[in-house]
Amino acid sequence: MTTLDREQTRAGDVAPEGAAGGALPWVVAVPAAVLAGVALLVAFPPYGWWPLAPVGVALLAAATHRRRVRAGAALGFLTGVAFFAPLLSWTNLHTGYLPWVLLSLVQAGYVALLGAATAWVSPLVDRARWGWPLLTGLLWVGQEALRGRTPFGGFPWGRLAFSQDASPMLPLAAVGGAPLVTFAVAVAGGLLVTLVWRPWRGPAGRGRWRSVAALVAATVAVVGVGLVVPVAVRGAGDQVTVTIVQGNVPRLGLDFNAQRQAVLNNHVDATIALAGRVADGTARQPDLVVWPENSSDIDPLRNPAAGARISQAADAVRAPILVGAVLLGERAGQVRNAGVLWRPGTGPDLEQVYAKRHPVPFAEYVPLRDLARMVSKQVDRVRSDFVAGTEPGVVRAGPAVLGDVICFEVAYDGLVRDTVTGGAQLLVVQTNNATFDVAEARQQLAMVRVRAVEHGREALMASTVGVSGFVAADGRVFDATGFNTAAVVTRQMRLGDGRTLATRVGVWPEAALTVLAVAALVAAGAARRAAGRGRPADTAPGSGAG
Repeated sequence: MTTLDREQTRAGDVAPEGAAGGALPWVVAVPAAVLAGVALLVAFPPYGWWPLAPVGVALLAAATHRRRVRAGAALGFLTGVAFFAPLLSWTNLHTGYLPWVLLSLVQAGYVALLGAATAWVSPLVDRARWGWPLLTGLLWVGQEALRGRTPFGGFPWGRLAFSQDASPMLPLAAVGGAPLVTFAVAVAGGLLVTLVWRPWRGPAGRGRWRSVAALVAATVAVVGVGLVVPVAVRGAGDQVTVTIVQGNVPRLGLDFNAQRQAVLNNHVDATIALAGRVADGTARQPDLVVWPENSSDIDPLRNPAAGARISQAADAVRAPILVGAVLLGERAGQVRNAGVLWRPGTGPDLEQVYAKRHPVPFAEYVPLRDLARMVSKQVDRVRSDFVAGTEPGVVRAGPAVLGDVICFEVAYDGLVRDTVTGGAQLLVVQTNNATFDVAEARQQLAMVRVRAVEHGREALMASTVGVSGFVAADGRVFDATGFNTAAVVTRQMRLGDGRTLATRVGVWPEAALTVLAVAALVAAGAARRAAGRGRPADTAPGSGAG
């Protein structure tokens, strides 16, 4: 071992040749990091090539292995930009480039932390190569736990679990929620990188091929284990007929707010037309009608004309309507994004109003407005700040108890779980995709599929412009609508009243995996300090058995 080799080993950059193999050459590592982001991107809707998610994880792990921490961070940042910039491109369609660029860079920063952490734990991997999959899984869960909570409540979009809506790993959501699905995907990626990393110790004999076979078998087992997990829980046996009204908007874009009366009329007229088809026997009588978020941006509780129109629709269809409405707040400049139950004959049920608990920062409210204005005066387009609700979205609609979440809230584990523990029998996601595109809508529908399996509840997504649809408790999608079109779809939905293991344990699987990730980082630090004290070369990081 040369003096330079010892210095690099202590600094955590590369191992000496002849140990467990050095880091990948930069000419390989940089393209690998970029390809990692591309592979992760293509795993998500609208592409939906879910097997590429473990491949992306493996490429990032390989690129950052045995690098200095800052080099791992740089490579992770490349992966994050290649992943998040195109994944979140729908954010720039109507708001300009700045919000998209800033959001993409912030999210890429978390992948940079992941790349740094992956490089940091390299000594542990080199001492026990079979620990690579476990460490990879733990670090990914830890990164997503942090990203989903910071800053301003976090932004969990792009979690590995949300790429697996059509994967055999999806049923794992019923055991440990979205974090367990992420863990399984990342472990599969760790197994892949362990399988292909060179050189394998020892000659190309029977022992070597046994290791290869074991790794292949383990990868297949991790990917396929969900197939033996039951995904439905005990149901009440009752069914309700639910109709989604997708009224559409005159024009896509932020100015849908200027079209408020037209959007409300679209939903009223479509519901009255449905009532006509029910009357002549060509459509089923619904027990419940769901309108999307922003279907009434005119406060129907304070505007008599808007309220009268909604009452006209509810009376015609003879069923309660869950209306997505913008309600004026208690003080000037405040509003609430709410789901309001509107009953035929009696109008709004003020006991069954859900106010969105997690308004979107810089879209529905502007934190640190004066400081944000120094970055861009576009923040003043958000004229009124949405006030967060305080109660879970449990809406007792009569024929069913609904678990209502609004738009991006479906990405947050606790907001959905709170409705189920509060008694929800069906999950309802009210959303408005008029400011985005079909890719965003399909990414959101994938999250609904994960939530349905996670809690053993049938679910639906109602959108102003699409995609709307129904989701069975096993994640299958029915009657999905097209994008930027008016549609009315009706389906019988089975009520659920049991709880999956994931519902019962809540945040604990994620918390436990995150604690283990922190413990791994601490253990890697101890290994690095031991190496820095000048251990003999045969016991330095990188000299362990493969």
